[in-house]
Amino acid sequence: MAKLYFYYASMNAGKSTTMLQADFNYRERGMATMLWTAELDTRSSGMVRSRIGLEAGAHLYSPDTDLWNEVQAAHNSRPLDCVLVDEAQFLTKPQVWQLARLADEAGIPVLCYGIRTDFQGELFPGSAALLGIADTLVELKAVCHCGRKASMNLRVDAEGKPIKQGEQTEIGGNDRYLALCRKHFSEALAR
Repeated sequence: MAKLYFYYASMNAGKSTTMLQADFNYRERGMATMLWTAELDTRSSGMVRSRIGLEAGAHLYSPDTDLWNEVQAAHNSRPLDCVLVDEAQFLTKPQVWQLARLADEAGIPVLCYGIRTDFQGELFPGSAALLGIADTLVELKAVCHCGRKASMNLRVDAEGKPIKQGEQTEIGGNDRYLALCRKHFSEALAR
């Protein structure tokens, strides 16, 4: 039976690297995969890129993308053995249910990778839906500067000072975000 998986973590935990490794494992065995990433992340449009230099082409999804129809059309042309979704925090709740349907009705395993919470400690909509309905939840580990597990994402300005307010989504990497443990995240925001 196919399952819906959610691999989640703070930034810099190796989510994209883990996804690309899973994709490689399927393809190495002659199996067909389909990769997706968020159109919103303009840093590497049409590519899944890891910080350690691995990359692969991917289909882009936006909030309007019907993942059920798009994947089913590809699956009808060439049967898919796995669908992998990067930046899954940007999925809409209906898209998460479409991915669950792919696992349940089409029998295609779906592996989603994303950030659990934003820079204020709030769940992203896609992450909330995945945490609620995924068959398997896997937390990947990042490390805070103190050595503890980093579970939070602190947004910083150009001088490295914490940002407390703003839009939930602001695309950026190490220049805009720090992965911290909850203690150091709270201290940085003076909670």
